[in-house]
Amino acid sequence: MNIPKEATITDIANTLGISYSTVSRALANHPRISPGTKKKVNDLAGSLGYRPNNHARNLRNKTTHTIGVIVPKLNSLFMSSVIAGMEQVAQEHGYSLLISQSSEKFDLEEQSVKTMYNSRVDGLLVSVSYQTTDLKHFDLLFKKNIPVIFFDRCVANDDNFRIVIDNKKAGYDATTHLIKQGCKRIVHVTANSKLNVYHDRMAGFKTALQEYGLSLPDEQVIFTDLSFESAGKIAQQILAMNPRPDGVFVANDNCAAGCMVALQEAGIMIPDDIAFIGFNNDLVSKVVSPKLSTVNYPGYEMGIITAKNLINQLRGTEMLKIANSIIIRSDLVLRESSKKDHVPAT
Repeated sequence: MNIPKEATITDIANTLGISYSTVSRALANHPRISPGTKKKVNDLAGSLGYRPNNHARNLRNKTTHTIGVIVPKLNSLFMSSVIAGMEQVAQEHGYSLLISQSSEKFDLEEQSVKTMYNSRVDGLLVSVSYQTTDLKHFDLLFKKNIPVIFFDRCVANDDNFRIVIDNKKAGYDATTHLIKQGCKRIVHVTANSKLNVYHDRMAGFKTALQEYGLSLPDEQVIFTDLSFESAGKIAQQILAMNPRPDGVFVANDNCAAGCMVALQEAGIMIPDDIAFIGFNNDLVSKVVSPKLSTVNYPGYEMGIITAKNLINQLRGTEMLKIANSIIIRSDLVLRESSKKDHVPAT
């Protein structure tokens, strides 16, 4: 199979009998080139199928106008909203996004970081995987002073720039709501506590229990990967508890919904027997029955703020400060899964 040769600026110059530099300037719409010459150059470039080598030009200018984005999963409403916000800002400022997902695996995240580095991205936006416990694999970017902003999920207690919600307050508010609904034995279903989102939500959960004088036996904290598929096993753990819990706070909606369904199949009434609250306000929270109470935070806004901060850093209008965070608001969304009939909603 013969692959047609790519047309070059030299081909255009030779065909028209003009210099390489004149063609280059005409293609760049340089004001010193006459309209007639520009038209001849652009018409011939179109007929030859000429494509500018932006990659080579960008390397000469030491910028690719490309921002890397690494996320745990693409198939979530929250992450899709975040990326939509990033895309809007990137387009407004002449940047493209190079997106990769880790599928919640550290080795894939590590490979994605290397790919982003080799692709010469100008900066990187990252929400880390469940399996990530440190950030050593980002050192190759840090050493080259390539700006990296972590959003949503970060390694707990790390001092890199991050854009997050106040997960501790959100966890506290969710737990307090269950307590005010009359729940006295509340289970928290969570994941890797090395990550800020789960570490901080757990801290808020514990603070609420302490303030209301409720105990926290070890069995009332269940660690899992928070997948929908793991929900059946979690439901079995809850059913085996004696005494059985009357409230469950799950650190994401998919797992919460799956757990609710499994418990209902076992004859548990929700919320009368066990009240439920999740986290993220994903679509599943609105379609499961009863509808799932949850914590909402605006992904689109997070994407916009994250991208703007990185581009400001790239343009030198703002410096990322170590140990600096931007906190985005979050809100409780109360639905039927947590509202016990005999207790007024708060």
